Formats: sequence, C-alpha cells, structure tokens
Amino acid sequence: MIRKAILSDLDIIKKIAESCAKNMIDNNIFQWNKNYPSKNIFKKDILNQSLYVFEEGDLVKGCIVLCEQKDLVYNLVSWRTKDSKNLYIHRLAVHPAYQKMGLAKSMMDYAENFAKKNNYVSIRLDTFSKNPRNIKFYEIRGYIKLGNIFLPNQSEDPFYCYEKII
Repeated sequence: MIRKAILSDLDIIKKIAESCAKNMIDNNIFQWNKNYPSKNIFKKDILNQSLYVFEEGDLVKGCIVLCEQKDLVYNLVSWRTKDSKNLYIHRLAVHPAYQKMGLAKSMMDYAENFAKKNNYVSIRLDTFSKNPRNIKFYEIRGYIKLGNIFLPNQSEDPFYCYEKII
C-alpha cells in the first residue's frame, strides 16, 4: 500500500535513506551521504504532504516525494514542456533488503497514475549520472534525458534530468 507519510514515519524513513546510502557507497555510487537526504528534509516533505511511503503490513519499505515545486537548479534544463502543471519526483528509496522486488516500479506506477489523475502535463526528475541501474530504470519507463545539473552537497559528478510527458 502506498500512503502519505506522517511524522511518526520519520525515523524509519531516515533509516531507509541511510541504508540506501550505505548500499550505494558499498557499490561505488556516491549519490547520497551523511548530509543528504537529511532528517530535516524528510520532515519538510512530510509537513508539505509530498512524501509517500510504501507499506506492507506495518512495515515501511520505501518512500517517494511527489511535489509541484520546481527546484531553482532545474531552471538550467531545457524541459520538453512549459513550466505549468509539472510533477517533480525526489528521494525515491527502497530499503536494500526489499530491492529488486518491484517496489520502486510500484511507486513509479503510483506517481504516474497520480500525475494522470491530477492532470499534470509531465513528470520531471533527476538521477545520479554514476548510477546505471537508476538510469536504466527511468529510461525503460519512457523518461527522456534532457540535461545535467550539479548538486554539490551530494557529489561533484552531474545528475541527469529526465522528463516524461503524461
């Protein structure tokens, strides 16, 4: 089940992100670190009602942010659609113990259905240029790479920006 996150989910969401960061670092993917994503960022996502969790039984296994706010760094990208009603995806994470079970696919299916139901023009996101699994995941789903951005708090390497018209 996918539902909006609540404040009582905050600790488990942060633990999922920390586990993902460690797993990526162990695989030489330096996308997340001790500074990002922070507990404070997740708390803001919850308070903005943009953070969703994937839950089975009482166990939260993953999360995803769906929001309308365009980060300023995205102004550097030549998007396929005009800035209007665009949905942005951030911080998609599945605890490593539950990866490769289709949870990320389920969360992206949810995001795309959410976008359709709410009349969004497109979905926009970024992913780390050194994370081939994520790149393949989004490209198979029909997301088109449009440009690079840099997020110095995370890495000196670029992040690729993608968009899918809904």
